[in-house]
Amino acid sequence: MKSEQQYIDLYSQARHTIFSHSPEAMNAVRDEAFEHFKAQPLPSIRKGATQERYKYTDMQALFAPDYGLNLNRFDIPVDPYKAFRCDVPNLSTNLYFVVNDAFYGGGFKVEGGERATQAPLPQGVIVGSLREHQDIVAKYYAKLAKTADDAVTALNTMLAQDGMLVYVPKNVKADRAIQVINILKSPSTLQTSPFSGGLMVNRRVLIVLEEGAEIKMLFCDHSADDSNFLTTQVIEATVGDNASLDLYCLEETHNKNVRVSNVYIDQQRNSRVNHNVITLHNGITRNRLDLTLSGEGAECSCYGCVIADKQQHVDNNTLITHHATHCTSTELYKYVLDEHSTGAFAGRVLVEHGAQKTVSQMTNQNLCATREARMYTQPMLEIYADDVKCAHGSTVGQLNDAALFYMRQRGISLAEARLLLQNAFINEVIDKMELQPLRDRLHYLVEKRFRGELNKCAGCKLCR
Repeated sequence: MKSEQQYIDLYSQARHTIFSHSPEAMNAVRDEAFEHFKAQPLPSIRKGATQERYKYTDMQALFAPDYGLNLNRFDIPVDPYKAFRCDVPNLSTNLYFVVNDAFYGGGFKVEGGERATQAPLPQGVIVGSLREHQDIVAKYYAKLAKTADDAVTALNTMLAQDGMLVYVPKNVKADRAIQVINILKSPSTLQTSPFSGGLMVNRRVLIVLEEGAEIKMLFCDHSADDSNFLTTQVIEATVGDNASLDLYCLEETHNKNVRVSNVYIDQQRNSRVNHNVITLHNGITRNRLDLTLSGEGAECSCYGCVIADKQQHVDNNTLITHHATHCTSTELYKYVLDEHSTGAFAGRVLVEHGAQKTVSQMTNQNLCATREARMYTQPMLEIYADDVKCAHGSTVGQLNDAALFYMRQRGISLAEARLLLQNAFINEVIDKMELQPLRDRLHYLVEKRFRGELNKCAGCKLCR
């Protein structure tokens, strides 16, 4: 039986339960998503069944296990404020938590393991659950994430029951970054159930920036249990005229976690987006980015860095569509792969008819630290305008033997020399990040990651 059949049966049997625990705006598009899911199979890498955007990651295999779902919304036995601290030193943020797929709350920061009131949000800014502010959710939800185009997005839309809304009104600038801690935790009621072998989480995030709005967001993914998780995540971000969005996504989970994340961003006239995805520790990760430059003069910068070892797998797939004139896009993704890990990058820049004066640069550079590591790379340009400046490039290589020899001749051990070269290679991406305290913290975490040390934050009880 194909993997998708169990989800078709589940939805058919549990539709009433899903609707009864979900807000109206999410239910409004649920049945349509179900029909789209039935009409398209989950992508497979089997011969003759490959979909181009999923040629390096087999969704059929990842979704085949019988994961449990918390459709009845059982309470999650965790107080994240006491159990978790993920502070970035000197970075002043407003802190919020999402436990599995449910917005847990915010309005507090953590000091010494205790809650303390944090600075209020600017006037009109909303950070809350998708269950609230249904007028905004109904207007923007599932408008960018087209369920007819992607089976994982359709599955997420038909099963997701809660999520997070971030709304910034016209000309409002949020000085403090919004930091969101995504915690994966098994409900106690499921620990001894037939689903104790794993839990599926379907998370949604809706970001709306009106004209002239500005905000910086940092998402940190962590696991609270040493158990199997399958996470689907869909982020939709609408960025209005002259608006600015900085979006950082950091994954530090474990090797039993499967994460499939689809990000959809639409930019209007003279808007700016800075998108960063950092994978420091994972099991299997598949990130998709669909970004459309819809308005004249829009700019986007997309950066990614991956550190993988053991049997880990990281697949980044991007599509940047230049729809309007005078738009600029920049992409830089770097991988460091060790042991038997596997990496994949497929990036496509589409310049549509009439999108003149486009400027685009795509770069993918990869370092395989062992002969067993594997990297698949596929940069692509598709251009239908004649007045553009577009370039792309990709490299796959190993550590420089001459550089290693040079350092060893000066008393540096082989292990330390390898670490220095790997750090220098990946730091180019980290140095592109605009939040300096975050850059400093990532330099520290990356070095610890290369050294094989435990990379939990100080005071964190969840990453042991």
